[in-house]
Amino acid sequence: MTPAAGAVAAGPSDTAYDNAVSDSFSDTFADPSVIRGRDGWWYAYATSDPLKAGDAPGLMHMARTRDWSSWEYLGTVFDASNRPAWATPTAGLWAPDIRYVAGRYVLYFTVTDTTLNPGDDSAIGAATAPSPSGPWTPAPAPAVPPRPASGGGFLWTFDPAGFTDVDGQRYLYYGSYFGGLWATRMSADGLTPVGTATQVAIDNRYEGSYVVRHGDFYYLMGSAANCCAGPTTGYSVFAGRSRSPLGPFVDAEGTPLLTSRVGGTTVLTQNGNRFVGAGHHAVVTDAEGSDFIAYHAIDRTNPWLTTTFGINRRPMLLDRLDWVDGWPRTQAGAGPSDTPQPAPTLASGLGITPTDPSASGFKGLAAGPADPVTGDTALVHGTASTTASAPAGPLHVRLDHRGTEPLRVLLGRDPSVKVTLDPKGSRLTAQVDRDGTVRSSATALPPLPAGAWRTLTVEATADGLTAEVTESDLADVVARVAVSGDARPTAAPVRLSSSRAVVDNVVVNPAAADAAALVPVPQAGALLESEEFDDPSLSGFTWVRRNPAVTVSGGSLRWPVEGTDLVGGGNTASVLLHDTPGDGDWIAEAKTTLDLGVDTVRNYQQVGLVAYENDDDFARLSKVAIWNTRQTEFGRETAADPADPSGPTSYGGAIIGTAAPTLWLRLAHHRNAAGEHLYRAGTSRDGVHWTWGATWTFRAGTDPRIGLVAHGGASPAATAEIDHLRFYASTWPADPAAG
Repeated sequence: MTPAAGAVAAGPSDTAYDNAVSDSFSDTFADPSVIRGRDGWWYAYATSDPLKAGDAPGLMHMARTRDWSSWEYLGTVFDASNRPAWATPTAGLWAPDIRYVAGRYVLYFTVTDTTLNPGDDSAIGAATAPSPSGPWTPAPAPAVPPRPASGGGFLWTFDPAGFTDVDGQRYLYYGSYFGGLWATRMSADGLTPVGTATQVAIDNRYEGSYVVRHGDFYYLMGSAANCCAGPTTGYSVFAGRSRSPLGPFVDAEGTPLLTSRVGGTTVLTQNGNRFVGAGHHAVVTDAEGSDFIAYHAIDRTNPWLTTTFGINRRPMLLDRLDWVDGWPRTQAGAGPSDTPQPAPTLASGLGITPTDPSASGFKGLAAGPADPVTGDTALVHGTASTTASAPAGPLHVRLDHRGTEPLRVLLGRDPSVKVTLDPKGSRLTAQVDRDGTVRSSATALPPLPAGAWRTLTVEATADGLTAEVTESDLADVVARVAVSGDARPTAAPVRLSSSRAVVDNVVVNPAAADAAALVPVPQAGALLESEEFDDPSLSGFTWVRRNPAVTVSGGSLRWPVEGTDLVGGGNTASVLLHDTPGDGDWIAEAKTTLDLGVDTVRNYQQVGLVAYENDDDFARLSKVAIWNTRQTEFGRETAADPADPSGPTSYGGAIIGTAAPTLWLRLAHHRNAAGEHLYRAGTSRDGVHWTWGATWTFRAGTDPRIGLVAHGGASPAATAEIDHLRFYASTWPADPAAG
């Protein structure tokens, strides 16, 4: 590990933080992974970009914080002396994923090229360490070796994510656009694949997989689109869920992640503020039970680390992750924040200090003899209790436990809540006693190696009592019990009872509550103008490169799909333009029909709606064939250097909703205080229920019009139909860009 030169000392805990959270110690901190160490710090890891402009690339970075504002940089995971021997000298080491496995820390990572085969043959590596700061020892062989592709070369074996299930079975998720996402069972130490891998998401759609368990479902989250297109990066995070860690995963509308018209419920996407390309994430939970999503994004005003089209500047951001109607949504759907936000909680509401048990706010801690296995002082011997009463109402308790001795957590008086963690008997039990009526539930507790820590969380709310045990405290639940019905305890000290249990990091807080509903989205109001395509002359429209094959009949615009495009320097595609209702809030809507079939390659046939300033400055919402998939892309082309609007252009896209032969498209317009034009895209498969997604921004001083396009490839021959172009008055949610 390289020395932590230029380390930033951690300061006292603050109550708020600002994005990007990594700005205090780095210019870029991409593909972040986060874990809470047993020492009470958050540890974050990042891919092997230069940490700052002018630096040489580092072999994956480490930093830690208590408050998400003050950071201590810890150096790199590897240096030239200890990088994996089976990685070629020029291989990239990307996308670390941190886990606590069987009593030690395991870091998975991508190796872009190995010595095992000629040519680029990516694989998943692993390294182990006794603490989250290292020192790291790479495994002698890949955790997932290179995978040959059927047509030659190797599948992209990128972006690992570990997970441990309720039966103690370990999994590893990995993959990318070339090959799709896969999951494989892993050995008990997490280092060796076991059995046959299972594909969990279609190719050409997702990378950056991450799995959590929430309630009775497993959620597979992945990032889609281009991660690294500077100011036009539309990277976003989507999810599907399943009753099994191996799928099948489907989105909130029931669409599978393995089908050609691929599904995915939006978890995180850009909202029109300065951050674009929000993705490749991790999920952490704080001491109140609130989930947070850590991810990278790009400041569209400062997108490059050094030179234009060089390394993208991708700092780490953090935001609250709300569970709304059973789905994870960043800030209840608001997206990235760029204003001060409440920081994740580490400490206890009762003044418990997690790193100093002797001053922890508990009576009776550090009272017992040394643990015979670990030599640690038995922190609970008899009964320990908080010196202050926990308030009545929803309560969240979190602690770390080590050893085999049972531990009981008791909350309140009536109702009385008791959770028993019994490693010796391999049971986790939860019980609620209200007025003498006892409700309880129990489950098996998988064993851990001697000396390994486990995390216990207990949450008692109006909905019920839940107790969960994890190893990594990363929503990888190895044991879970739930008792339904009101379990809110009365005001009373929190008590821990054991004959000889080792505990640490005990925190007690009122239980956090997720947002009850998603934030508002644009709504269509009164019809302002309608083009129903009953006039063959297309009066009211103007052409950019008129296509004489376009006709009007039967109330539809019929447009043979062109073998042309708008992207890049060719600018050969026809665009049919219409004036807009002006600078206010409005929605443009088009009903489109184009049957692209499924599965076959028809790159990149599409029909779409476009906000068009000129051939080098537009945002295009299309249903499009992308290799074997059918997707809905909201693409943006504009100047690659924000300071040089007339310079070379960059193109990237975001994904919104699910494709269908007939698809309604909407662009909602808003003008912000800086005079910029904001366009948010929505799609619908029935014209009634809408999925709203990413927002693209045009510079102040521009005057985009709304246009229609049908291009991307003339073979096989296909004709798009557009039934109408309508403009509605609308409402734009208050300050959506600020989150």
